[in-house]
This record gives sequence, C-alpha cells and structure tokens, in this order.
Amino acid sequence: MPLDVAPHDRRIAVVIPCFKVRNFVLSVIERIPPAVASIHVVDDGCPEKTGVYVQTYCRDPRVRVIFHQQNRGVGAATMTGYRDALSTGARVVVKLDGDGQMDPADLDRFVEPILGGRADYTKGNRFFDIELLRAMPRMRLVGNSILSLVNKLCSGYWNIADPTNGYTAIHADVLRLLPLNKIDDRFFFESDVLFRLNVIRAVVADVPLEARYGDEFSSLSITRASLEFPGKYLIRFLKRVFYSYFLRDFSAGTVALITGSLLALGGSLFGAWRWYLSGLTGRPATSGEVMLSALPVLVGCQLLISAVNFDILAVPTVPLHPRLAARGQGAGMEAGLRKK
Repeated sequence: MPLDVAPHDRRIAVVIPCFKVRNFVLSVIERIPPAVASIHVVDDGCPEKTGVYVQTYCRDPRVRVIFHQQNRGVGAATMTGYRDALSTGARVVVKLDGDGQMDPADLDRFVEPILGGRADYTKGNRFFDIELLRAMPRMRLVGNSILSLVNKLCSGYWNIADPTNGYTAIHADVLRLLPLNKIDDRFFFESDVLFRLNVIRAVVADVPLEARYGDEFSSLSITRASLEFPGKYLIRFLKRVFYSYFLRDFSAGTVALITGSLLALGGSLFGAWRWYLSGLTGRPATSGEVMLSALPVLVGCQLLISAVNFDILAVPTVPLHPRLAARGQGAGMEAGLRKK
C-alpha cells in the first residue's frame, strides 16, 4: 500500500527518541513523508534541550513533543512515544532515531508488510546484502553478527538478523498486547521487544537496509553492554523456553529438550566422576565405563539438536493482528498476555 494514501486512512505514527541529536533531528523530521499522521518526539532528558529546540524551530503541525525530566534510556523513551502514539489512535507505529542514520524515505517498506497483513512487526536488517555492509565499522559488524546469533536462540526468531537495528514498525493492536512497563529501559529494549513478541506469537519480518554512519553521537557503551547483555539474554531465553514448551504447550520439542538435557548432563557427570576416580586410584576406565559416559552424551546432543530444529520450525508465520481485529481483540486475551 503506497504512502500516498491519506493520513486519516492509514493513521501512521512515527516515534523519535531523542538524546544528543539536536543537530540532526530537524532534518529527520523534514524528510518524514506527508502521509504520516503524527510525529512523537521524546526528549529523554537531553542535555542539548532537543525537545525545546524542536518546539522552537519545527513548524510541522504533526509534531508532538514529550519530555522526560531525567534521562531514562532509549527504551523508556520509545515506550513513552508508543503510549502517546496509541493515544492518538495510530494504526501503525514506526520508530526511528533522530540522528539521521535511518532514512525516512524507507518508511513505506516497513509499513507495507503490516498493512498488507503479512507481518505484525518489521525491523531493519543491515546484513541482508553483503555489498551494503561496506560502510559498517568492522568491530560493529563482528559484534552485531554475534548478537544476531545469540538473539535467534533467545528470541526464537531464527529467520531474522541485526537485532539491535532500531528502525522498526509495529501494528497498534499488537503493540497494545506488549507489557510496555516491563520492557528494558536501555539499549537492550530491541531484543526485549523481540522476546515479548515471540511470547504472543507475532510475526516479525526483516526489511533490508543500507548501513549509514556519519558524525552522530552514540551513548551505547560496548563495555557496559558486554557485561549486561549476557545475563539479560539468559533470563529471556529461560522464560521463552518455559512459556513456549511448558506453560503454553507440551510438544515433541519439549520431550527432546528434557530427554536430551538429562542424557547429556548425566553422561557428562558420570564421565567426570570416572575420570576423577581414575586419577585417585590410577586404574584406567574400562571400555564399558567409557561407553556409559559417551553414549548418553552423544544421544543427548542429537536430541538437543532436534529440539533446536523443532524451535526453528516453530517460528510464527501467521500474523496476529488480522486475527485480533476479526474477534475484536478480546480483553481477556490482552490481560493474560500482559502479565507475561
């Protein structure tokens, strides 16, 4: 569906969290297509007073400026923008940064799969075309590649990459199901959103993007992220496994996961114990003892691989928001999903 459709028919909202982007944000706003109905600028305690700057110099009537008195993080600023966008009756909410890295001209490619009923949430992917990665710094490329692999395992969306890409769009009916007050306040929020989308079985689609870098400021600390992200990923992974394979359903994947884990752990512990005893007594383990250790580990690993394969095949493929609209988005379902 092209962006020349009237704003009142599309009800597209754009959320722009702002922190030290005063030199870029007006240019970003100017390039947002006229078919967008509202633009929600969130000043996240910016020391440059970006929100005041926008109020003073921006003449676009679509712009609404919201202020955080203190810096709360890009995740919290985005959630504030989401809430404000929902209050205006938005149908699709697009989030892009105010630093100029994300081209507003690409907005229609994020919105169209949602309005076309093929996805509930779309996000940028700078890894889709190898030729487009030339502009990405090498360390950032390696870091994002590792994060993509970890995120696939933790979120359950094995079909997407570049999880930290902040150019996203989401259908309002799906957004209302997310517990916005529980989503991470800082840079982990993109991965957190993916985890929570998987909990409600929403369809996520990647949109190929060119990597763009300039003089923009980044407040992301690589050291801090490397210390905080692993624990957060582990917690989300354990929660997703519990929700998907024990609480919501009990499937062949559950059986493979439980049996494989027990066999691999049991065989490893038995092998470690026999190795310890051999060191104490000087008596080498018999071939039977070796097999009692190796065979459970081998079978357990095969079952765990089967569980991963089952998880890959379980990626959501049927969009959620058309079904919500068809049955009026039942209040009971929404309340139950928000608790997670």
